[in-house]
Amino acid sequence: MTDQETWTTLRILTWTKEYFGARGIENARLEAEWLLCAATGLDRVGLYLNYDKPLNREELSAFRQMVARRARREPLQHILGSQEFCGLEFAVSPDVLIPRHDTETLVEEALRRAPLARTVLDIGTGSGCIAVSLARRLPGARIVASDISAVALEMARANARANGVDVEFLHGSLLEPVAGRCFDLIVSNPPYIPSADIQLLEPEVRDGDPRLALDGGPDGLDIYRRLIPASLEHLEPGGWLLLEVGMGQAQDVAEMFPLADGYGQVVSSPDPGGIERVVGAARKVELT
Repeated sequence: MTDQETWTTLRILTWTKEYFGARGIENARLEAEWLLCAATGLDRVGLYLNYDKPLNREELSAFRQMVARRARREPLQHILGSQEFCGLEFAVSPDVLIPRHDTETLVEEALRRAPLARTVLDIGTGSGCIAVSLARRLPGARIVASDISAVALEMARANARANGVDVEFLHGSLLEPVAGRCFDLIVSNPPYIPSADIQLLEPEVRDGDPRLALDGGPDGLDIYRRLIPASLEHLEPGGWLLLEVGMGQAQDVAEMFPLADGYGQVVSSPDPGGIERVVGAARKVELT
């Protein structure tokens, strides 16, 4: 790809699709379109309407730099600087887990199980995508979000401001920042990748996401063993704890709830791909 050649929209998309495909990048054509949109300021419809339009020097230079970064398997979201989640836009960086559409299942299940929640806690908020999405859908609720990473919290605060919601962000590990407080709903997408499996992940995940947000210990379940029993004293009677889980982990996590002796019936929910993605239960209401 040189400045001396004439690169129309169609020609450069075709070249980039082949270039990305040879480097093992999935959805090569779509990713090429997103990068070209960023370089030209057009949307995808605009690209289709300008297939024969040559790129100018500035557009070609910007696009070439982005293509080189993506070919090194830098996450597309880091190059573009944002990721869509639940219909909202979130700034992202290497300091936070890139929001995945699988996690939208957790948001939807939270709204289904606790539509009247007045107090909500999101543990390990990262970019703030879960907390901010719930704040937009539950405008009357008090939303609290915590994270052990101060840098992540700064990005989450910026995302809350950008999306026009008020969220209380607290720094600390798991439930430590909310000592003495109770909630109608607690949600979390904790790290759940077994430590030894991290090196097997795609480069974009292994090298692009913070290890703190991935590593769930030897079997991936360390945080669940701590969070499920500890959450009981922070749930209002009838309040829900809902957790995202990894592929094949739903049954193991579901079996932890009865051991805590305080939850009702355990429920699970699949993501759009049919993988059981959310496991949770409500705190029992004691009869007097």
